This record gives sequence, structure tokens and C-alpha cells, in this order.
Amino acid sequence: MKVLGIETSCDETGIAIVDDNNGLIAETLHSQVLTHAEYGGVVPELASRDHVQRILPLIRQCLRQADLSLSDIDALAYTAGPGLVGALFVGAAVGRSLAWALGKPSVAVHHMEAHLLAPFIDQGRAPQFPFLCLLVSGGHTLLVEARGIADYHVLGQSLDDAVGEAFDKTAKQLGLGYPGGPLIERLSEQAQALGIQSDSPFPRPLLAKDSLDFSFSGLKTHSLLAYQRSAQDETAKIAVAAAFQAAVVDTLFEKCRRALQRTGLKTLVIAGGVSANQALRGRLSELRADGVEVQLPALSLCTDNGAMIAFAGLQHLMAGQDDANLAISVRPRWPLTELSLH
Repeated sequence: MKVLGIETSCDETGIAIVDDNNGLIAETLHSQVLTHAEYGGVVPELASRDHVQRILPLIRQCLRQADLSLSDIDALAYTAGPGLVGALFVGAAVGRSLAWALGKPSVAVHHMEAHLLAPFIDQGRAPQFPFLCLLVSGGHTLLVEARGIADYHVLGQSLDDAVGEAFDKTAKQLGLGYPGGPLIERLSEQAQALGIQSDSPFPRPLLAKDSLDFSFSGLKTHSLLAYQRSAQDETAKIAVAAAFQAAVVDTLFEKCRRALQRTGLKTLVIAGGVSANQALRGRLSELRADGVEVQLPALSLCTDNGAMIAFAGLQHLMAGQDDANLAISVRPRWPLTELSLH
């Protein structure tokens, strides 16, 4: 079964074809980072317009790369939420329309479930449930007990800023630019190499409470105040960036450790854009010493992409989902717990 996946939830237009026997066989991707960088964040209207311009050429390019025609595609999968409403409608309209024109099934994919399943794409096998998943992205921070396809229990979530959002806002406060995650990570590496440290300790949010929830808004404010109290030079930027990242990594590590202990699960999957952070990957990998299997996605699968949408759609189809509804609809706010195979 060959599934064409379409991702347009935010600022990447991703197209991919996944086969149930051969895995990922073709992929094309266009990032809008340069378009939005001058604004310090994603501008929804610009994102939607860019998706409209890019989506069909990328589909054609992906098909050429796989040496396939549209008639060779067995099903279509597209991101239906959560995300920016205009951007989502672009992918949903194209996905549904192609499915109708070809007489093929289509699947509305949940963006965060697709991230959750992404680490399994390059393993040549379906996910082995149950497992714990840490979902860390620009808009979400979730600890999820994954019991099966479309069967997820949220153990903890962000109460304010998601971790990726906190990275972006902290980077903006330091005058670093957008996107913030890679820029703060780069300064943190410089801090380690040069032996630069912050003069004051940074808090680890909500660790004093017996909670699996997250809160990064206060840490973001603490970082701003620490920078304002400093000399506000390059050394200060490096020190604050490193202290901020260390606090985030410590917090995420401890929350995962607690969740593993409470659930008794022995597999941890890390997914989402922030899972590309090398400090976080290295710290969470330490859990292997406790007998935990740590699953990390390939770096190319951390950020938004069409491969994860095609793969998630394939899993739903193999589980028996066949959505015959031709209505084009999206859910910009779509709780992971409201997924269904029907």
C-alpha cells in the first residue's frame, strides 16, 4: 500500500510517499523559515499563501522522485489539525480533492500523533505499544502514554508556553533571531566550550510539585530578567542561553523519569521539533542505564514533514480506518485524546 502524505499545519510544506513494504520511498519539503524570520515568528496569512504556491509542484516532484504517477497511489493522508486554520485547509482541500478524483481513501491525520509515530518510520516496523512519549514542539509539550493507534492518555502537558515556544521567545528576548531553538543550542555549546556560566541559578519549573505538567513561561521571564541585570554583552547572552537550555533539559528529563516510574513503562519515545536538540537527546539517553529503551527520531524527522503524515495515515488504514466522508474540514485545536479509528 502506497500512501501520499501532505503536511501543511504551519510553516513547512511537506510531501512524502510511504509504502507498507519499503517504508519511506520519496519525500519533498519546503521550509518557510526565511519568510518568517524577519517577523520573529510565523505569520499565518503568509504561511497559507506559500502552501498554496508550493503544494502541487512538491507533489509532482515527489511522484517523479518515486517514479510513480498519481494512479499508483493507494491512499492519501493529510494533516487536519492541530495547526493554523488557513494552512490546514490548504492541505485538507488538496488531499480530499485528490482522493475524490482518484477514487481512493483518505485519512485526516492528527499532527501530534504523526510526530509521536515518526521515530518508527526508519525502523522498518510498526510501533510496539505501549510506550511513553515526550512530545516537544513549538506549540506542544506533552507526556503521553501510548496504548495503541488512536489510543493515547495524556499524563502531563504545558500549562502555558510550550517548550519550543519558550525557546523562540527567549531567543527573541536575547536578540538572537528566529527560530530560537537552534540558536540557543549553538550558544549553549559555546558556553560549554568556553566554560561560561550564569551568575545566578535558574529555576526548574514545577519540579518541587508532584506533577507531570510543564510550565516554561516563568523560566522565560527569569531569563529576560537575568539578561537585563547583566552587562548585556555577548558573554551574557551565551551564559543566559546556556542556563535556560540546561533548566529546560533538566525539567524534561525529570518529568520523563517520574512518568516512567509511575507507569512502569520501559520504552520512551521522544518526538517533535525540540527532539532535535542534542543536549536533550544526550540527557534522555542516560535513561538507558535504568533499562529504558529510548527511541529517538532521525533528525530529518524531528521537524514537520510529510513522511510522518503518510506513515500515520498508513497505520490508521492498516488498523481498519477508511474515511468515506468527502467533507473538507480541519480542527485547529484537536486534543490528542479525541482521536478515533471510526
